[in-house]
Amino acid sequence: MNYNEIKELTTAELADRLSEQKSSYMNMKLTHALSPLENPLQIREARKTIARLSTELSSRSAEE
Repeated sequence: MNYNEIKELTTAELADRLSEQKSSYMNMKLTHALSPLENPLQIREARKTIARLSTELSSRSAEE
């Protein structure tokens, strides 16, 4: 998910996506610890997406 797609989301959708991404990230980390993922770069991309979502959510809350 790139930053332009994130900007188009509403604040409620951002919060939902953030919680979904965090749970998905934790699940990927746990799965990768037990048996290696086919594509471990997914973990990095999930972490970056979480950071993008958090940044946009905090900037919106700072504007209000």
